[in-house]
Amino acid sequence: MVVAPGSWYERGGQGGDGKALTAAGRPRRAYHSPPRAEQARRTRRQIIAAAHAEFVRSGYAGATIAAIAAAGVSVPTVELVFGTKRELLKAAADVAMAGDDAPISVSERDRVRQAQATCHVEQFLEAVADGGVRPISERAAGVLAVIYQAAAADEQIAVLARQSDQQRLTLARAIVDMLARRARLRADISRAAAADIMWLLMDPVVYQRLTAGRGWAPGYYQRWFIQSTRRLLLADPQAP
Repeated sequence: MVVAPGSWYERGGQGGDGKALTAAGRPRRAYHSPPRAEQARRTRRQIIAAAHAEFVRSGYAGATIAAIAAAGVSVPTVELVFGTKRELLKAAADVAMAGDDAPISVSERDRVRQAQATCHVEQFLEAVADGGVRPISERAAGVLAVIYQAAAADEQIAVLARQSDQQRLTLARAIVDMLARRARLRADISRAAAADIMWLLMDPVVYQRLTAGRGWAPGYYQRWFIQSTRRLLLADPQAP
């Protein structure tokens, strides 16, 4: 069969605008099934939850796709959805940091808006600690520790570790700026240094070392975070 230049066959069943066409040349209607889409989302969440547990339990090197799939899906399904173990680790960390897989930016999430809505420094620090730092640390500390441990032997995972550090620094800078609008910061500390201090205080791995490693209760850690922020960053640590 001779294929005419620019024909439906030559275009692979697509029109000039790239849209799929039937053999008769009509636009092919996109197929969308809400039940199938919801099932795909549930499967993805199931895989991510199983991956999180397996990475924390076995470490990156010890975790296997087969062990992750044992949670109720097949190995081919895991590989089809995520491709590689490295992508699974990234997805597990992303969901742990956000709290869910909804495509909502950090600045648009309820916990950030609640902190932004506060007027006084005490309310602000309570909102940051109770609605952000503590729950994020509880969810993400284990999988982030896996990333940092694996980064030494895998450059692509090292990139994930650096991205995590940078994302936390961006959030730390925003917190410092919002704090400065509610109380006077110490004059002997630059904004950059203040952000570095906040970056360290809110590190989920610090939370893990103090709670799992040293036996601190989560509530005690939260009070320590607030008190440390006051002492280290505010010109008047007793400011209301």
